[in-house]
Amino acid sequence: MSASDTSPVRRHMERLAAEGIDVVRVTYPDLIGTERARDVLLDHLPAACDHGLAFCRAVYHTSPQGDVVPVSGGLDAGLPDICVRPDLGTLTALPWEPGVATCLGDVTDPATGAAAPESPRDLLRAVVDRCHQHGLRPVVGPELEYFLCDAAPGTPAGWRRYDQAAGVVYTAGLRADGDNHLLRTLRLLRDMDLGVSSGNHEFDGSQFEINLTHSDAMAAADRAFRFKAAIKELARREGRLATFMAKPFNGVGGSGFHLHLSCVDERDDNVFDDPSAPYGLSATARHAVAGILAHAPALAALANPTVNSYKRFGPDTLAPWLIDWGLDNRSAMIRVPPERGPGSRLELRLGDASANPYLLIAGTLAAALLGVLTGEEPPAPLEGYGYDTAKSALLPMDLPAALDALQADTALAEVLGKDFTTSYLAYKRDEVARFQRHVTDWEFTEYAYHL
Repeated sequence: MSASDTSPVRRHMERLAAEGIDVVRVTYPDLIGTERARDVLLDHLPAACDHGLAFCRAVYHTSPQGDVVPVSGGLDAGLPDICVRPDLGTLTALPWEPGVATCLGDVTDPATGAAAPESPRDLLRAVVDRCHQHGLRPVVGPELEYFLCDAAPGTPAGWRRYDQAAGVVYTAGLRADGDNHLLRTLRLLRDMDLGVSSGNHEFDGSQFEINLTHSDAMAAADRAFRFKAAIKELARREGRLATFMAKPFNGVGGSGFHLHLSCVDERDDNVFDDPSAPYGLSATARHAVAGILAHAPALAALANPTVNSYKRFGPDTLAPWLIDWGLDNRSAMIRVPPERGPGSRLELRLGDASANPYLLIAGTLAAALLGVLTGEEPPAPLEGYGYDTAKSALLPMDLPAALDALQADTALAEVLGKDFTTSYLAYKRDEVARFQRHVTDWEFTEYAYHL
């Protein structure tokens, strides 16, 4: 009898079988935060826990179109394996797929037994451990926006916005959601125990935001990753497309991925709060703000990770494209909400919805920790409406510039890990090169008839 035939795995199997579940879907995030998975029949779960599930390591180096990017450790090494073992502590039933439960997987390199260098979940785990070493326990609340689309055969994109009603900002019900997508989705996600609290129609037609409760950083990343996968899967069941692309349509805004961040100590007291300090923010909080500001250009490579991401930036977009912070000011890159005491926190508004939750949270924590360790103060907070280049420095305005900033930021790269940073830069630079070779519809329309 193997170790996995003892009580913990067997107890899970008995519980799942009693619930009518005979398949466990083991999932994990790739570099860009999409879900990779394998369905395991319940009787074979002990073997999956004992020996792991073999996947090709180059899955981390595979583009959305299925091209294997030449990143070190993949093609050059003969396409070796990674090993994925079910994390049974994350088991949950899929409310919309009878007989199926899902769990996250822990990824290791079978040659070394260590975490795979490109594993986003392990990267975040390492950064959180660094924070713990300095007495900081990060608490994160994710906010994500997405667009819902209906099929539009014969159009260039193949999809159109599900509803194009204007002026229905922050609403719920049929006024902007004729098929009750939001209400139906909220109930299904509640039953998956993702910490979903509320949702509403967002700024533009067919754009929705669903809020997740705050928790420790790893649980928040896990829930955000599973949330994105669930939203996309639920849309597919209805023949629709839910996209977390940063800016999928011309003429409307983009979708954000905002992070609310605080830290607690070993007594669970919020260490960002200090009623006697400037702005009611402790030195730890102010140093964290200063760190995120200092490393913002490099952080953009993780928070705004695609060529498309930078089309979300610009005047009158309400997306931050300057490096600044403000007190309850939504035009700043970092907003400090008005709550103090246990609710003291900062909101990073830099990220767009296409960001990998693990990498966005890991990068933000790494920058904040570096600020705390350096002990520098941030500049004066932004007053009034922002977006004034005379007041604040500009963020990178395209992906190549952000990747250059990440490569140049050796302090941030050290916290994230050299192997991860090297792989990420190689993967993303290949993405830039492929885009630069691609002839777009805009170019043909602009030039073909006249030139």
